[in-house]
Amino acid sequence: SQGSCQHYLHIRPAPSDNLPLVDLIEHPDPIFDPKEKDLNETLLRSLMGGHFDPNFMAISLPEDRLGVDDLAELDLLLRQRPSGAMPGEIKGLEFYDGLQPGKKHRLSKKLRRKLQMWLWSQTFCPVLYTWNDLGSRFWPRYVKVGSCYSKRSCSVPEGMVCKPAKSVHLTILRWRCQRRGGQRCTWIPIQYPIIAECKCSC
Repeated sequence: SQGSCQHYLHIRPAPSDNLPLVDLIEHPDPIFDPKEKDLNETLLRSLMGGHFDPNFMAISLPEDRLGVDDLAELDLLLRQRPSGAMPGEIKGLEFYDGLQPGKKHRLSKKLRRKLQMWLWSQTFCPVLYTWNDLGSRFWPRYVKVGSCYSKRSCSVPEGMVCKPAKSVHLTILRWRCQRRGGQRCTWIPIQYPIIAECKCSC
């Protein structure tokens, strides 16, 4: 059984947090494409079982697609307040008024909170999602993939940038053809990794 599964091992990098993620390389010959009869949505959904996630998968290109080049949307995203729990290293920071030589005065809670929020907004690394067309040999054809915005520094002082820190795997179907004893093609489940978390790092 292990020998017969050997040819599936190179379909995608094994599930791990090895980043960056590697792109798939497909044979360009259209003879390996699925035919219309192979794209029966009811059958393909049953093959997917409970793995179909409408938040990250689509059969046709969604209207709400956000391209990374959409600068207005990107600017809005980067200006948004960070969500979730404030990182411990920022929450634990103490700020002092060092204006008077030799004396340290703790700042008020309100001002301390404002400085922490400012620092957090400068250093947080959101995952930017965009819809990716995998082509006709994958089902669902459209998958929402993540990327990290690295065109600005995320540290104070500057120098560090947002980089992928964690990936998760979606189960999708791939059209796989074998030529042994005549060409035979079938849909097989594969693990497709997407970036799930970005962190500020060197």
